[in-house]
This record gives sequence, structure tokens and C-alpha cells, in this order.
Amino acid sequence: MSEPTKEHPWIDIAPGIRRRTITHGTSMYQQIAQLDAGSLMPEHKHPQEQIVYILEGRMKLIVSGVPHELKGGDSFYLAGNVPHGVETMVDTMVLDTFSPPRDDYLALDEAARANS
Repeated sequence: MSEPTKEHPWIDIAPGIRRRTITHGTSMYQQIAQLDAGSLMPEHKHPQEQIVYILEGRMKLIVSGVPHELKGGDSFYLAGNVPHGVETMVDTMVLDTFSPPRDDYLALDEAARANS
């Protein structure tokens, strides 16, 4: 489990998109993501369930080919292994919660800390 004072690094995950782990436990993981206007997250999927909460900005979440325009205050639930991607219209900040945790992201955090 992460400690509240532990600093997690910013990690680039796509051009114009970066994320930082907020905290995690044995069954949950939470991150914040910054998406620049015009950035694209290619379609992908993962086994974790995900809740997307838009803190500010506006983006199009494309789920199984169907676009959903989301703005600050909106949220969206994604079941595991559902294909999804993002198109960002303006600078956007997102809070993502995953269950179970994103061990792949935690491993990237550790590698980034080791290389800094």
C-alpha cells in the first residue's frame, strides 16, 4: 500500500498525455491524468474495471467504437477488457480509479524512481 506522503512520478503514456499514481491498495488503484488539448489515447483495453471522473476540461471517450463526450463533473464506468480510447478537445484533467490495481503502472513508477 502506498503512503500518503510518498511522491509518485509523472509518467508519459501517449503524446500529450501523462499520469501520476495518487494511491493504491490491495484491490484499488487511483491516478490523475493530464491530457493536452488535441491529444489522443489509442484504443486499448485492460482487465481492470475503471471509473473515469473528469475533474476539468472536455474529452471524447470512445468505448467499443461509440463516442461519449464528457466534461468536468462527468464520470463513466468501464468494465474490464472493453476497448476504449480518448480524443481530447481542450486541456483536461482526469481522476481514474481501477480495480484491481494497475501493477503495470506501479512497476513503471518504480522504474522511473530508480532512474531519477
